[in-house]
Amino acid sequence: MKVAILCGGKGMRMHQLTEDIPKPLVSVCGKPLLWHIMKTYKYYGFNEFILLLGYKGEKIKEYFVNDKWLHNSFTLDTRTGEINLLDKSEDWNITFLDTGANTMTGGRIKRAQHLLQEDVFMMTYGDGLSDINLAKLLEFHKSKGKLATVTGIKKKSQYGTLTVKNDVAASYNEKEKYIGIINGGFFVLEPGIFKYLTDDSECIFEKDPLVNLVKDNELAVYMHQGFWTACDTLSDIAAVSTLCEQGKDKWKV
Repeated sequence: MKVAILCGGKGMRMHQLTEDIPKPLVSVCGKPLLWHIMKTYKYYGFNEFILLLGYKGEKIKEYFVNDKWLHNSFTLDTRTGEINLLDKSEDWNITFLDTGANTMTGGRIKRAQHLLQEDVFMMTYGDGLSDINLAKLLEFHKSKGKLATVTGIKKKSQYGTLTVKNDVAASYNEKEKYIGIINGGFFVLEPGIFKYLTDDSECIFEKDPLVNLVKDNELAVYMHQGFWTACDTLSDIAAVSTLCEQGKDKWKV
């Protein structure tokens, strides 16, 4: 099964880190965000990836093309140029698809239709870390018979919440109240999803396509109760880096 990963964002909210590289290459625990995400999929047996490239996509190409010799020990026969790795490398099959520097998420997915239209596929963002069980996600999707399944995450308020009666505080909870269910990425999509998308650069997957899927009763929601975080800001990267240092990197498999 193929896995499409949206890798085109500019990471404007962490521009100090993404001036020279795209957000999926921002380092966490010494490896790019994208590497961690791909390792999670590989753990569950999914190793065929389509990277939907945009902003500084050439940097992602360079990383994977150079990864074997740059991050592993090897021998080199200078007469023939033959390289033999001494360390085990990842057995990933990667397609690098340029989808436009300014294309929105829906347009990027649509431009991969020729690679994905034959069968059900998985899709996620290049900045989300989770300990999600992808095998259970796929099993859930098949059981629901919908065109799309999205992973739902219960979102807690980032602020303390008050309940008030007669102008007097009746209770106060520090960052514990759930305020709704958010899109946690980690989708399973049927080929029929492409009829909801257009290939123009302004098509945003999270707007009309998802709204219309809901209207048509075609969006299932798989609730994930474990670890999940989106890495959108410098503080997010600092937080997951701290988890690494503490040995609490629950997304690592």
